[in-house]
Amino acid sequence: MPNSVRTVFDHAHWRSRLDDLRAEHRVPGASLAVLTGGEIHELASGILHRGTGVETTTDSVFQLGSIAKVYTAALVLGLAEEGRLDLDAPVIEALPEFATVDPEATRTITARQLLSHTGGLTCDFMEDTGRGDDCLAKYVEAARGVALDCPPGTAASYSSVGYAVLGRIAEVLTGLTWDDALRERLIAPLGLTETMTLPEEALRFRVAMGHLGQDPEPTAAWDLLPRNAGPYGRVLATAGDVVRFARMLLDGTSADRTRVLAEETVTAMRRREVEVPDKWTLGSDGWGLGLSTYDWNGVPGFGHNGSSIGQRSYLRVVPEAGLAFALLTNHGTTDRLYNDLSRELLGELAGVQVPAEFAPPPSPPSVDVAPFAGIYRREGVIITVTETEGTLHFVYEFADALEGIAPSIEADLVPVSENVFAGMNPMFGDDWMPVLFSKLPDGTEHCYTSMRVAPKIA
Repeated sequence: MPNSVRTVFDHAHWRSRLDDLRAEHRVPGASLAVLTGGEIHELASGILHRGTGVETTTDSVFQLGSIAKVYTAALVLGLAEEGRLDLDAPVIEALPEFATVDPEATRTITARQLLSHTGGLTCDFMEDTGRGDDCLAKYVEAARGVALDCPPGTAASYSSVGYAVLGRIAEVLTGLTWDDALRERLIAPLGLTETMTLPEEALRFRVAMGHLGQDPEPTAAWDLLPRNAGPYGRVLATAGDVVRFARMLLDGTSADRTRVLAEETVTAMRRREVEVPDKWTLGSDGWGLGLSTYDWNGVPGFGHNGSSIGQRSYLRVVPEAGLAFALLTNHGTTDRLYNDLSRELLGELAGVQVPAEFAPPPSPPSVDVAPFAGIYRREGVIITVTETEGTLHFVYEFADALEGIAPSIEADLVPVSENVFAGMNPMFGDDWMPVLFSKLPDGTEHCYTSMRVAPKIA
């Protein structure tokens, strides 16, 4: 265990810090759960909805966004553990209906690649295929015509489509919907009574409403995701239940020591499968099987982030300290709250020194930026980079089914290194956003943002 670790959780202290930081960063409501010393501590602060003034409590339910991917990964790996799925065999062996625009990719993509975001499938493809139990099957069929971000196995490109495919694999192997399979194989055995996947299941709870803007206002809609987004984006839960799930990721057992996954399985989930060139967006150095991995100055950890409309969530675990925490918020730009609070939590309760936040150096290097100008394209996004007098201007626009979902992002890019740049991102609290330029093994130039590959098209 790291040195200088507090073994007693000071509830009053952390409640005060949560209150102060939430107010400082203008977040309407937040819920925090911390596992330390073998005990789970739950705190809440603020309000769930600025329009109604309903108080945030520890039994309040938030949207977890992409943290849902960790649940899907655990579900799929449980099936692999039972011998029902070979992670290294082509996906089409378990799911013959699977296909992509590239026949060779279709023949070779594996479940392991989908779990580690190296399958080349894109992220931001949305298609509402209805509320029926066949919605995932229909989504996987619709995704056949969507361009890949990159050839399989050539880069880590964050993929929600890949997790929808994994969810569909779970349905085929269990004969259940993804929702029911998750409930029967994970939610119920772990005793997660405040975890659900369908909006109507949340009606009996206190539910957080998303907020946006510097003077936060409730979003026009509570949720924009269709039902088929479940495997990659819709698990609803309290912070306490998220940490109860995370505790299982330490050794594979529930609170009462019921075996849910083999210890070897959860160890594999957090073992690095691939390094990522963008080590700043999520603060991670790589990706395992469903989990982002961290190296905090020599202390290993794992976790995941999540976003939905006007809500953001964070999960971090430090295995050697027995620490896990989940921070759930109802504002879309809460990274500064997370950064400040997590730095204190990880430092005081796990002896972790978190690296400095991403920013350009005081004296940026001189870089020939002209080769990076151009248009980059992936599903849902068009990135236009122009060069004027040695400065790059970056425009990030939503397209296809995402057109109009949010304003474009525009920024002048400041060099950090020969191929890494920083742009001020007003969508996320005026923080610095990393923008990388690189080439795939086949020579394709691409722009890398938010852990996603966008190939250069012009």
